[in-house]
Amino acid sequence: MAVSRDKVVEICRFLKSECGFDMLSDLCGVDNYGEHPRFAVVYHLYSMANRRRLRVKVNIPEDDMTVDSVTSVWATANWHEREAFDMFGIRFTGHPELKRILMWDGYPYFPMRKDFPLAGMDAELRDPESGAGRVAAAPMEGGPFVSTPGAASARQREPQAADTAAELFDKKGAC
Repeated sequence: MAVSRDKVVEICRFLKSECGFDMLSDLCGVDNYGEHPRFAVVYHLYSMANRRRLRVKVNIPEDDMTVDSVTSVWATANWHEREAFDMFGIRFTGHPELKRILMWDGYPYFPMRKDFPLAGMDAELRDPESGAGRVAAAPMEGGPFVSTPGAASARQREPQAADTAAELFDKKGAC
């Protein structure tokens, strides 16, 4: 369900109090590079009493990357919003402590944006006294985003992709 960003807090509060979506299981940023609006925030809600899931999406234009924080509705939104800020640059108005959670303070880029190079970018560390000085871009071969031939299939890596417990095991009987 797509909602207007100026109504997201009101709608989330209604969904929690009146519809029973008492758990924010995830909140993530999305980069629709090449489309307008480019960015979105997706809220994954769950109702424990009704055992129902709901996904709420808020589109955010690139020239105004702000949306109201839902930390007043679900406290767990705090860290989720910090991650979306850190990785995509989406700012959450009214967030109690919006600061980077994965990258260091002062890091000038947003690594989950689709225009961010796969190998990364050189960046100065904020505190050169730490002995590191600079962080170099990662090499492509053998890097964290390069899969190797013969790696486990998606069914073997992702338990939710398997229909039965037996499918979690390969031919040798190991996960």
